[in-house]
Amino acid sequence: MRIEAITIVGGGLIGASWAALFLAHGARVTVQDLAEGFEARVAEEVGRAWPDLVALGMARGDVPIDRLRFATDTARACEGADFIQECGPDRIEVKRAIMERIEAGARADAVIASSTSSLLASDIQEGARNPERIVVAHPFNPPHLVPLVELVPGRQTGAGAMDTARTFYESIGREVVALKRDVVGHVANRLSSALFREAVHIVAEGIASAEDVDRAVMHGPGLRWALMGPYLTYHLGGGAGGFRHYIEHLGPTQVARWAELGTPDLDPETVEKLIAGVDDLVAGLGDVDPVARRDAGLIGLLDLKRRIDGGDAQS
Repeated sequence: MRIEAITIVGGGLIGASWAALFLAHGARVTVQDLAEGFEARVAEEVGRAWPDLVALGMARGDVPIDRLRFATDTARACEGADFIQECGPDRIEVKRAIMERIEAGARADAVIASSTSSLLASDIQEGARNPERIVVAHPFNPPHLVPLVELVPGRQTGAGAMDTARTFYESIGREVVALKRDVVGHVANRLSSALFREAVHIVAEGIASAEDVDRAVMHGPGLRWALMGPYLTYHLGGGAGGFRHYIEHLGPTQVARWAELGTPDLDPETVEKLIAGVDDLVAGLGDVDPVARRDAGLIGLLDLKRRIDGGDAQS
């Protein structure tokens, strides 16, 4: 099925970023929300994202305002939609209520993809009229720049919905990671949470500052992680013997480090210590806009990765 009309339920930061990406790929986009003045905020966010999409070669000219519509009634907004991207609050009771309103207007064959960062697809499906067409499609912020989409089935999700969603996201340049079953936090957020837990422990125990933790990631493993994940990283770390050599000879050092990892709690004292550390980090940025810096860096990295993958790393 060709996807030409997309409804986004929830016009916050993620929904607006999705809208920019979908518009860049020629879709007609309807954004539904209830917040007062959301139309202007979504239009502003799309306008801010558009130059990034132009720089990446995904968009041309001005924002196609004629293909962007707004609505407040969820059911009516979903009528005639080929695909529905749900971006409501990450609370299960809210998600289920949103799904009920979506299904009141959506075609029975329209896939409903939730942008939830941690909820289970199986829980979101509970009580749905057509649970087989509900999937989780979790992006990383901002979705119009970061290509990862974690596609997660629930217990009742049909193979057809997964196939349709995967084909759609790949057609708009997303890197789809399809999970075999749902789990809290999916894959990427679980990995991020594991790193953040140790980052909290290091600051809470006075081992290093928040700024130095960030610097250690940015100027060390983070550089490699932009090009390869942990398994390929350690495969290269094993030299000629590859991952087998690494895991057989250096695996015990990993086990020793695992035993030393912290299990911090976010008690009031720790929270205040973390906030103070991040305040110092942000103050050190001076007049630099961290969002603009992040987005400019992402565009540069994406362009570099595209050239490397195309065999043009020397240009």
